[in-house]
Amino acid sequence: MPEKKHFSYENLTISYQKLGEGPPLVVLHGWGTSGRSMIPLAKSLSRLRTCYVLDLPGFGDSSPPEQAWTIDDYTDMVQTFIEESDLGKVDLLVHSFGGRITLKLCAREVGKTMIGKVLITGGAGMKPKRSLKFYFKKYLAKTLKAPFQILPGTAREKALQKLRDTSLWKWLGSSDYQKLSGVMRETFVKSVTEHLESCLPQIPHEVLLLWGRDDEATPLYQGERMEKGIKNAALVVIDNAGHYAFLDRPKHFASIAKAFFKES
Repeated sequence: MPEKKHFSYENLTISYQKLGEGPPLVVLHGWGTSGRSMIPLAKSLSRLRTCYVLDLPGFGDSSPPEQAWTIDDYTDMVQTFIEESDLGKVDLLVHSFGGRITLKLCAREVGKTMIGKVLITGGAGMKPKRSLKFYFKKYLAKTLKAPFQILPGTAREKALQKLRDTSLWKWLGSSDYQKLSGVMRETFVKSVTEHLESCLPQIPHEVLLLWGRDDEATPLYQGERMEKGIKNAALVVIDNAGHYAFLDRPKHFASIAKAFFKES
């Protein structure tokens, strides 16, 4: 395992690993995991690229934010890491939540000169299609919470916590949400409720969208929407792979990634 390095940002300690040789490639993981999940892929690319594999704040060995962050806050951190590490122009390889950060960064004016080629796999950020079951759960949750809103602050929080501990409330919430507490729970809500379709037309980069056909977390239609919205994007679908296509089909995924980055 590559040695852990650290970067200071706004009183936080950001952990990352550096491996390989060649032009810089910044690697961002998905929600609920860490840079560790991306290391096997980074090793596969290490003869082509110097890979900087970050643990995003609140994950892996990096400090959690002191208050709830937005996607823009994470984007500011990644931008600062690139600038203060004096990496010059970098390529990006990102998964899931890392895709949200990447869409924001590439749409910024500075991103147009800071970022070269981009590979997004299972990228999040598009408004999901919702089922009737989703809306039923959403409005049932609001109905259950409503009577407690009239209580004074401390009593309201105690009552709501008891509600959150019930099996019914656990059924109503997503598995990602239920695993979280405090700042990271608020950060999760801020992230998943911001949809980034407006970023797509502002992205001029060459973007490879590499998707598992069986992805249930960010279904294929979301990759198709990104391909349609980003001028220089191409979507490649990997069969027999899900949200973690780079772990489900590691050799196949790595061969496509190598071909894409070798052209730079």
